[in-house]
Amino acid sequence: MTDLVTFGESMLRLSPPGHDRLERVDQFDVHVAGAESNVAVAAQRLGLDATWLSKLPDSPLGRRVTTELGSHGVDADVVWDEDARMGTYYVEFGGTPRGTDVIYDRADSAVTTTATAELDTGLVADADLFHTTGITPALSERILATTADLLGLASESGTTTVFDVNYRSKLWTPAEARETLEGLFPDVDILVVAERDARTVLGREGDAETIARGLDEAFDFEVVLVTRGSDGSLALAGGEVFEQGVFEADDYDTVGTGDAFVGGFLARYHDGGTVPEALAYGAATASLKRTVPGDIALVTPEEVESVVAEGEQSGISR
Repeated sequence: MTDLVTFGESMLRLSPPGHDRLERVDQFDVHVAGAESNVAVAAQRLGLDATWLSKLPDSPLGRRVTTELGSHGVDADVVWDEDARMGTYYVEFGGTPRGTDVIYDRADSAVTTTATAELDTGLVADADLFHTTGITPALSERILATTADLLGLASESGTTTVFDVNYRSKLWTPAEARETLEGLFPDVDILVVAERDARTVLGREGDAETIARGLDEAFDFEVVLVTRGSDGSLALAGGEVFEQGVFEADDYDTVGTGDAFVGGFLARYHDGGTVPEALAYGAATASLKRTVPGDIALVTPEEVESVVAEGEQSGISR
């Protein structure tokens, strides 16, 4: 039995070294990137047995993904398609006032054609946790149906389902996202949503606690996690509210920070930790990720536990 199965797209991330501009760059830093695979790696490195389900082109680019994930211990259970293409995206880092820009080149990538029948659904049924995000169903009608099938199968099998709204405005409108995602929520046990997405996409108002209670009342989740950026996170579980501040970190690369938070939370929660303990673990994992180039959280349990312990000593709000 696998502790955690995730399902979604991984791409290759291409970034100009330093803060150079895309229009003149002659070389790229290359990283494997994808919300669900990021969560799988973080959780695996922190002690869970994780498997990533997806579809990739049968090419050197596709193998680049599975090689990377395998180097962290994640089992990549992949459907290979020799005629498919690899999704990529470009990140141009820039400070104020330029900011950071993201350009996607993922249309019709391999994962968009994934059908339920192609996948080893037994892995989902036998797992303790199944995780996916709102990015995946936004990619195509086919993969929306597959995502719904997997969530339904997991729910029927007693697998705890974890869904991160993870809204991307370059994929769909808030109205489109809300209609689709709320249709999936009945099969979700643990919901993760950024406070801004809860407002923009789900039409929720009020503070983070009001948002969490409203979502729980509407859909009866086991846990609602509301992330608030620099204001930390809040969890509602069993009618109780728990809050967690952020741990100070230098920002070398913030892409993937939210996935690191989810991976850290799930690692501790699955291991029997309380919701406050899991929140702290997630926050510490996220802070460490901000210091690491690329999308993946290259962290160890000892590093995470050290950050948590230092936070407790300094009185960081929990």
